[in-house]
Amino acid sequence: MAKTRHGLMPKLPKRNLDSYTIRGTGKVVRAGDCVLMRPSDTGKPPYVACVEKIESDSRNNVKVRVRWYYRPEESIGGRRQFHGSKELFLSDHYDIQSANTIEGKCIVHSFKDYTKLENVGAEDYFCRFEYKAATGAFIPDRVAVYCKCEMPYNPDDLMVQCEGCKDWYHPACVGMTIEEAKLLDHFVCSECSHDVKHAENGFSSSSPEADIKVESKRQKRSSA
Repeated sequence: MAKTRHGLMPKLPKRNLDSYTIRGTGKVVRAGDCVLMRPSDTGKPPYVACVEKIESDSRNNVKVRVRWYYRPEESIGGRRQFHGSKELFLSDHYDIQSANTIEGKCIVHSFKDYTKLENVGAEDYFCRFEYKAATGAFIPDRVAVYCKCEMPYNPDDLMVQCEGCKDWYHPACVGMTIEEAKLLDHFVCSECSHDVKHAENGFSSSSPEADIKVESKRQKRSSA
């Protein structure tokens, strides 16, 4: 992905600024804040970046040094099934931009903190990977996988937990619809159900009524 520089200015004496107020919003940006930046293509969503430094020259032109976040579709590998709709990758791509291109502020949560949010707002994003823009490599290069499909966790998806093996499953992977999964009070995966049958010397119940619970996507564990 190529981030667009919004004009290069002649070199002038610079001074560091503690903050910058976004035009028309009154919101104050400081170093360390995450911001939404206007792309050159109006058909694209705003870029997301972390502000590293704010500086002004003798003509009061304010510029920001930023470290870009990439959306999955902007990465070399593209978006995959387990990428959340609000997922970003922290890249090693730095740039200097005019502060006038900042449209607003946002919050990029850790993956763990994002999964604990009661409500996800428009300004909320999450990051679980660092991304090498030149090579397409990720840090970490592997994360925990779940379910029969052995996919990393997508926090947008409902999953059910088997209290027997403690693994998590997508409803579709265990023959259920999402609506059916939401109505369940108990769930046991087929492997644990098979083990229970053996433990009961061949006697099986007509429904999996072990003390198995269904939990929402926000409660699911992850090692990322």
